[in-house]
Amino acid sequence: MVRETLPSTRRPFDPPEALSRLSRGRRGERLLHVHEVPARSARTAPWPDWVAPPVYSAFSAAGMAGLWSHQREAADAAHGGTHVVISTGTASGKSLGYLLPVLSDVLEGSAAASGRGATALYLSPTKALAVDQLARLTALAIPGLRAATYDGDTAPDERRWIRDHAQYVLTNPDLVHYSMLPGHPRWAPFLRSLRYVVIDECHVYRGIFGSHLAVLLRRLRRVAARYGSAPTFILASATVADPQAQASALIGMPVRPVTLDGSPRESMTFGLWEPGLTYGRGVGGNGRDGDGDRSSAAGGGGVVRLDAPHRRSAVAETADLLADLVVDGVQTVAFGRSRAGVEAVAASARRSLGNVDPALGASVAAYRGGYLPEERRDLERRLRSGALRGLAATNALELGIDVSGLDAVLMAGWPGTCASMWQQAGRAGRRGSPSLAVLIAGDDPLDTYLVHHPEALFDRPVEAAVLDPQNPYVLAPHLAAAAAELPLTEADALVFGPTMVGLLEVLESRGLLRRRPGGWFWTRPERATDHVSLRGTGETVRIVERSTGRVLGTVDGTAAHSSVHTGAVYLHQGQSFVVAHFDVEDSHAIVVAGDPGWSTRARSVSAFDIGQVEQSKAWGPVELCFGTVDVRSRVTSFLRTLPGGEVLGEHALDLPERSLHTKAVWWTMTEQMLATAGVSEGNIPGAAHAAEHAAIGMLPLVATSDRWDIGGVSTALHPDTGRPTILVYDGHPGGAGFAERGFHAAATWLTATRDAIVACQCSTGCPSCVQSPKCGNGNEPLDKAGAIALLTAVLAGLAGRGEGVSGPG
Repeated sequence: MVRETLPSTRRPFDPPEALSRLSRGRRGERLLHVHEVPARSARTAPWPDWVAPPVYSAFSAAGMAGLWSHQREAADAAHGGTHVVISTGTASGKSLGYLLPVLSDVLEGSAAASGRGATALYLSPTKALAVDQLARLTALAIPGLRAATYDGDTAPDERRWIRDHAQYVLTNPDLVHYSMLPGHPRWAPFLRSLRYVVIDECHVYRGIFGSHLAVLLRRLRRVAARYGSAPTFILASATVADPQAQASALIGMPVRPVTLDGSPRESMTFGLWEPGLTYGRGVGGNGRDGDGDRSSAAGGGGVVRLDAPHRRSAVAETADLLADLVVDGVQTVAFGRSRAGVEAVAASARRSLGNVDPALGASVAAYRGGYLPEERRDLERRLRSGALRGLAATNALELGIDVSGLDAVLMAGWPGTCASMWQQAGRAGRRGSPSLAVLIAGDDPLDTYLVHHPEALFDRPVEAAVLDPQNPYVLAPHLAAAAAELPLTEADALVFGPTMVGLLEVLESRGLLRRRPGGWFWTRPERATDHVSLRGTGETVRIVERSTGRVLGTVDGTAAHSSVHTGAVYLHQGQSFVVAHFDVEDSHAIVVAGDPGWSTRARSVSAFDIGQVEQSKAWGPVELCFGTVDVRSRVTSFLRTLPGGEVLGEHALDLPERSLHTKAVWWTMTEQMLATAGVSEGNIPGAAHAAEHAAIGMLPLVATSDRWDIGGVSTALHPDTGRPTILVYDGHPGGAGFAERGFHAAATWLTATRDAIVACQCSTGCPSCVQSPKCGNGNEPLDKAGAIALLTAVLAGLAGRGEGVSGPG
């Protein structure tokens, strides 16, 4: 409930006091831990002599009389032609580190006969970030600088002018993939002078998306070389474990890291908050995507037990805290993981505040992708001016958009990685004042573990980003696209890696490429790039409205069977549609507008076949393995469920089995060791299933995976192993690197999994420990106590090797 005491004047912000006010009364037990991040003093450096006078004048007029040490180090390295990655904290001014060499060189290049002796390409993961960067450049009013954004919203006439005249083009990987590289002859003058490529927020590029970008950048290097240019790459990243390794993997060349942050930072108070348990009917708890044990066809749904206790929604809890901070005059951003969650936080806070003062209700808004550009710009302007006191936002605001002056940040659920957590927390305190950050745990095993184990957040380095540009399922379609851009020759293996020739021969055998004396050529009439999705693998399914014929959107082929099967209820921009027909062969789903009053959840069965064991280790009677597997799954039926959780009925589906060839980590146990641990033969299925759910939820602790990037299967007796087996796999063809990280960090991962289940206050299992809202088997059978005993027995083998695993509790 919102406090009705309004501050008469704005007091200097005191984060510990603000947190104390939030946790008064019944909320006292919800604040589990407070961590103080100390202030950091500045390390300065003078301006380099090589900076172009107009650039120096513009920045100095904007109040930048000197540089932080990391800005100077990165700028000097890039200006000297060294590839460099700047990995420092939020609001540390990383952009100045790449703008100084980029702007200086493109301005000096304007004296060339073409007017473009040097050009630069800026890549950001979102259009909004590129627009914001351009706005900051425009505000500097540097004479002679011709900079422009180039994306899907750019008009044809503007595109032509940009290709012919712009010196600094700000865009995104999708445009480079679908437009610039396939149409590189039109970009020839720009590419011929390409001096720099800037990759902003490069920590975002991990997993499959990162692997795609890595190959895309190799294609860009190859086409640029065709025009005689070899650009210097400058990457900007939030703090990650090994920025040099990640940046080198992305561009395929050695990179110099700049990691010593010279910028000052005021202190931060960081609270860990867990909503209380509630009882009664409920499904899943917080509206977020669930663990998704991808035994349920990578997105199939199961019903959470209706009588199970569950945490109060992180969305509802965050809305209350946001409203209270706004009442206290604390300008706050609340981050949510989904668009729907962000809208719910804002709407709930507005309602609560409107009961106190209508003007306060109007000072809260939502900010997410999908808004029109002018709406987003207006929200950013109102936030900067102070007219907005509270904002609920997706990570569209996390990624570097220049919003300063915030006092506090709330995070509705774990944002996925430590890097993202610190990135979001760093949005507060941007004017040299102390700040407050609060992480509110969602109804999820990893959230539960982290708020009960603050050392896992504050006493360990941030994660390493994982990507694999040699994944054949990623590399092969990019090679086809590269052949369509320029014929491929064996010499291109220096760019694309040693597996290139073998993959080209496979593409040739499938009739996609033809080998001639000049190399491998693309042979088909369609665009090769249309066969590659940068953010996934495989085909997509079109969702078509029957009455109008318009395409509402697409869904990844791996998720289509569970989300757009015939009879499914599909949500698009808040509107409900019912799938009238799902055509598996033609990859489209026909939908009809209408809200039937229920939701649908797919159910599925799955199994796996072990291919090759690439690595293994023994933990006593337990064998831990990593290798290739084939996961077979089939959606068998769907449930119609009312909003309160009541199941109206189950309806059979006749869909084909799908197979996923991928990488996995798995461990096998003996029935004897489990019996000794108190897990009888009849209880093995429930114990293994519960342990599998929790392990999926906890893998992001050690690998920079999203829970939709991974899946799992468990069995009491697997024919390939002859033992009870639990398997967690990468949910993308060919793998994504997450399962391998789990293999190498298995001790940390499985210990944390066991501890998260032990720490949960429920008696028989809930979404905070072993239940999954996306389980294809309806969360049956599950045995929480059995899972604890199973994992403790597994870890006992590790302890026997002297690696120091602690006991539960």
